[in-house]
Amino acid sequence: MIAGQDFLAFAEQAALAILSLSFLLTVLRVVIGPSLPDRILGLDMLVTIAIGFIVVIGIRTGYTLYLDIAIALGLVGFLATVAFARFVMSRRYEEEFISDEARGQFVEKSDD
Repeated sequence: MIAGQDFLAFAEQAALAILSLSFLLTVLRVVIGPSLPDRILGLDMLVTIAIGFIVVIGIRTGYTLYLDIAIALGLVGFLATVAFARFVMSRRYEEEFISDEARGQFVEKSDD
């Protein structure tokens, strides 16, 4: 029984270390990310990593309430990702399909 507890403690520490490393790399992607979709994907990954942290802490402490919090965070993160995706798509639609004249932006033409 002691060997099982030792393995569980090692697995928890390893999971926290891996999650910490992935958190740092994801924050780097959010900061550097060359485009808006890259940053949105990074924020979605941060939510996923936060869920991982909550689950590992829940296993470590033995409180099942943490799992309910992780599920709620997953739902909120999903809705935020969908909202960001709709925002990016509407912005791209305006840039590609709506002319500048329709938006009320008129450019003065020079007489060459």
